Amino acid sequence: MKLLICTQAVDLNDPILGFFVRWLEEFAKHCETVDVICLRKGEYALPQNVSVHSLGTGGKLPRAIRLLSLSAKLRNHYTHVFVHMNPEYLVAAGWYWRLREKKTALWYTHKNVDTKLRIAEKFADVIFTASKESFRLPSKKVQVVGHGIDTEFFCPDASVAREAWVLSVGRLTKSKRHDLAIEHAHNAGKELRIAGDGPERSALEVYAQTLGAQVQFLGGLNQVQLRDLYRKASYMIHTSETGSLDKVTLEAVACGCPIRTNDPALKFLEKETPEYVQTNHSLERLIPRILSLLV
Repeated sequence: MKLLICTQAVDLNDPILGFFVRWLEEFAKHCETVDVICLRKGEYALPQNVSVHSLGTGGKLPRAIRLLSLSAKLRNHYTHVFVHMNPEYLVAAGWYWRLREKKTALWYTHKNVDTKLRIAEKFADVIFTASKESFRLPSKKVQVVGHGIDTEFFCPDASVAREAWVLSVGRLTKSKRHDLAIEHAHNAGKELRIAGDGPERSALEVYAQTLGAQVQFLGGLNQVQLRDLYRKASYMIHTSETGSLDKVTLEAVACGCPIRTNDPALKFLEKETPEYVQTNHSLERLIPRILSLLV
């Protein structure tokens, strides 16, 4: 297979999307060539059969034009298209890929359903998601395949001792409910460390100060820093109200970090081990399954 991948960022240091560089490495193992079109590229080291193309700066229209231009320029370099989390790629170029008979897949794990997603669903041949709650638009094209956790990277380390503080991970938005994590840690008499950044940081800092809670706001972290936290935390508090299977809970479990969650649907993870993630959500198993279903 010669694959075209469209994503938001290719950057190991991106606190949210840094993991996708490992996805690209895994795709490269199973494809003759991989061309990647992204909005932004930073630090990465990828196999020789992977080429990265940036759409650069500018508004939506100039980027859409550059996307179409690159799609046409590379048309003989790829046979299939994989769009990661950004339905707007399919809105802008789905018609062109359909015209060129390029089979197209969308990966989407978010509760939000908008016009872009509805249009993207029409152009996609297959839609991949992590759990049934992660894709809320009814479609016969949906394939629930689990998350892609790099279990060779996110794994236990017996030489690292667990410490007394607890951890909360995720974007600082209202839906993630870090305020409940702050309240939980305060009532338990424990220090809380929060990994992530976002628009709610100031409000959460004020709330922590008002409660007298001991909280460290660590900001956005890269994958290595995040793994270090999973390995050292006493446990991770999961208070998100997004209603879907949150990737960070699986990363924590993969590292042997106990979790405590408010989500009844995820309570089973409190008893799971790293072996569960390896069997059901490993990146090594996910990529071949995606490619087989895309073909």
